[in-house]
Amino acid sequence: MKVLMAVHHFPPAFGGGAEWRAYRTARGLQQAGHQVQVVCVDSITHGGGQTLKYDETTYDGVAVCRLYFNLAQSPNPFLWSYRNPIIGQHVSDLLDEFGPDVLHLISGYLLSGSTIEAAQSVGVPTVVTLTDFWFLCPRITLVCSDDSLCTTPADPLACALCLRKEQRRYRLPDQLSGGMLGRAFSLIWRKNNDALLAALQARKSYLVSLLDTVDFVISPSQFLKQLFEARGVAPLRFVYMRQGLDTTNWVDGKPTSNKSHLRIGYIGQIAKHKGVDVLVEAFYRLRAREKAPQLILYGDTDQFPDFAKQLHKQVQGREDIVFAGRFQNSQIRRIHAGINVLVVPSVWYENSPNVILEAFVTGTPVVVSRLGGMGELVADGVNGFQFEPGNAKSLARVLQRFIDQPHLVSNLGRDMPLVKTVQEEIRELLQIYTSLQAN
Repeated sequence: MKVLMAVHHFPPAFGGGAEWRAYRTARGLQQAGHQVQVVCVDSITHGGGQTLKYDETTYDGVAVCRLYFNLAQSPNPFLWSYRNPIIGQHVSDLLDEFGPDVLHLISGYLLSGSTIEAAQSVGVPTVVTLTDFWFLCPRITLVCSDDSLCTTPADPLACALCLRKEQRRYRLPDQLSGGMLGRAFSLIWRKNNDALLAALQARKSYLVSLLDTVDFVISPSQFLKQLFEARGVAPLRFVYMRQGLDTTNWVDGKPTSNKSHLRIGYIGQIAKHKGVDVLVEAFYRLRAREKAPQLILYGDTDQFPDFAKQLHKQVQGREDIVFAGRFQNSQIRRIHAGINVLVVPSVWYENSPNVILEAFVTGTPVVVSRLGGMGELVADGVNGFQFEPGNAKSLARVLQRFIDQPHLVSNLGRDMPLVKTVQEEIRELLQIYTSLQAN
């Protein structure tokens, strides 16, 4: 079988959850004897105006077509951000050249809905794996410009207000007026049919309708599936399929036996929406017993430099808080051997975080925000604990329990849920692909 896999970015330059998911899937399909061609976007700020450029490369034996173009130079950057004719034409060319049996799009961000349209125009079946909220939210995360979560039905007016307040000249007056400015804008936009409002309505209508035409939509969490359905997405084939992990290259790690020394770990982006600052504040509130706890932060501090600078200022050079940087995925067991508890303090709707599944495999208890797909995975008192999102006091109370009751670490690590392997996930995917060929 031949699979054209489309994803916004791809390793090694990009290493988020969706990127590594695409890599694992592509590699797993190839190991199962199938042909895979990946298409991704490396840059939307280069490429010579509107002209798309590309490189044909390979990564770990996977063929990758990397695209470069300048979205800002397009006739309508907002429209092209979700319906990009240049992307559509290039995907059409790839379809002609590669001749795939199926197009599998992961996320949709940057590649736009034109990728799906290109496949459907020549009768190639389409599969979409949702990893975020790009189809519903122009900001992708369902986090508003004021850092609050978007909890209301997807209203283009609310989206317009949110996007306007990304600009300092709108955000600050709105904050100072207690939101009255935003409400004033709301009245003006409804009365004058603001162009932004119309554009957001067009985006929503197009993407929701397009998603309903896809042959299969895969959601790695029940939370994400239910949220999309509540927002009006009702594809005929919407399946829940948790992702699998590839642990074959994990090297062994030897756990430390000093239970009096609580080592709290964080693994992920050093970013505002990940709640790392909440974790640091909670750590400051802990009361030590025999030996002071330690906080170890794994992640790239160069990706979001402004936030990293703010976080370093918050830490103020304390030796019990360590910025440990990035590490190779093969070192997962070693990393977890060096911590007692993993904290996932995100303040946005995480979907199905790999870091939680990796903790289950290594037997590390997990503390998570009571939010989105995180709460779906971690059960209080079973494999970890939940706390109130964004609340450092709530998180500190949970972490203090591990200091006051050291046996919790071993007790919670005894009965972790089974985690699907990437090979099992590939078998499930192939069942979907095969069913499309039979239709």
